[in-house]
Amino acid sequence: MAKQQKRYICQSCGAVATKWQGQCADCGAWNSLVEEKIAPKTPFTNRHNLRTGGNIVRLGNLATEQPLPERMVTGIAEFDRVLGGGFVSGSATLIGGDPGIGKSTLLLQAGVRLALAGKEVVYISGEEAVDQIRLRAKRLGFGQAPVQLAAASSVRDILATLEQLPHIDFLIIDSIQTMYSDMIEGAPGTVSQVRASSQELIRFAKEAGVALILVGHVTKDGAIAGPRVLEHMVDTVLAFEGERSHQYRILRTTKNRFGGTDEIGVFSMADQGLSEVSNPSSLFLTTRDENMSGAIVFPAMEGTRPVLVEMQALTVRLSSGATPRRAVVGWDSGRLAMILAVLEARCGLNFSSAEVYLNVAGGYRVTDPAADLAVAVALISALAERPIPSETVAFGEIALSGEIRPVAHSRLRLRESAKLGFTKALIPKMVENRENIAFSSFSTLRQCVDYLLGR
Repeated sequence: MAKQQKRYICQSCGAVATKWQGQCADCGAWNSLVEEKIAPKTPFTNRHNLRTGGNIVRLGNLATEQPLPERMVTGIAEFDRVLGGGFVSGSATLIGGDPGIGKSTLLLQAGVRLALAGKEVVYISGEEAVDQIRLRAKRLGFGQAPVQLAAASSVRDILATLEQLPHIDFLIIDSIQTMYSDMIEGAPGTVSQVRASSQELIRFAKEAGVALILVGHVTKDGAIAGPRVLEHMVDTVLAFEGERSHQYRILRTTKNRFGGTDEIGVFSMADQGLSEVSNPSSLFLTTRDENMSGAIVFPAMEGTRPVLVEMQALTVRLSSGATPRRAVVGWDSGRLAMILAVLEARCGLNFSSAEVYLNVAGGYRVTDPAADLAVAVALISALAERPIPSETVAFGEIALSGEIRPVAHSRLRLRESAKLGFTKALIPKMVENRENIAFSSFSTLRQCVDYLLGR
């Protein structure tokens, strides 16, 4: 092997020396020589140069008209909403979720719908036998659907089998962590195997125009197991979320090259599989016969869909001088600390000697910043023990100065609230209300506190 050569360059005049010396012989500058390594000259490098010998790549114009890709609609409205209208031929989709959450059931239902619509669907499982898949399909009520099944884990065998089929529209691989390539050392599920297997399957899907679905395992932290590059290789990344103690499941998209990433699909687990929930607010609202302190309804936005959830707060006074506890379920604990600080500094409310508990009913997780005002109203109601009328909603973003700022999609939030029977809203000052709902608007949080406490 040729040795790597060294040379020393003067940073003042650019003179080159073969060995280091304290003073440049050309310009006389001291300590200006810096070492620089040169790639060795070998017969291979002399004969080969990446600038020559390659094939010419065809360049296209950005302004060229391109029709929108055709979509394969599954017929499951919640699934199609998340995908942006359906699956795109030649696309690769990765779906992850906790064990037993319903990933295989959802994909089997989607495959059956497509097969009944005349599409060629292939379901390959590396975790279940073919008879197990048949039994689950019969239990769900669609055991006679024309879906091609196979149990295999060798990528070479899978691709050889698929090449013999005349045409494929939809391919499900359950799961990618069970696949292996005999060209790579290592057991299935390792980083190298997952990357190599995914690359070969995605390449086949792109060349054959097949809509590919890869099921991915998740770690204990909820992230998709395997190399992070797997999420970069696919076109769409879906996350299937939900608690086993609750009947609902939420399908979110974190990456979508063919649509938006702000839509969700809501499903309910039943005996016949996953059923769509057209009105998600019914899952997250509790039925109250009388008004209770510390509870307020918040119209959250998930993409283009408003979802009404109930924010619940509880404060407990401590007389022993112990450090008060702050517990949050379904919201950001750091944002709760900010709201408490604004209420104390700008509104004069004292939470320092009280434990504070905040919960989003139904196990829903809220990330919308418009929930600030709803949380503040729930905290004020709980601290003062003043019930909020059950037909009231609240939304708005709170600044550190105590200002209540308007948020996006205000009219859509109010329209959905009025549709579900709510008659009153607590909203920011600059929000335009054209819906059939009474409202009280505030420019600062202090005004809202005065209103709630009857000052």
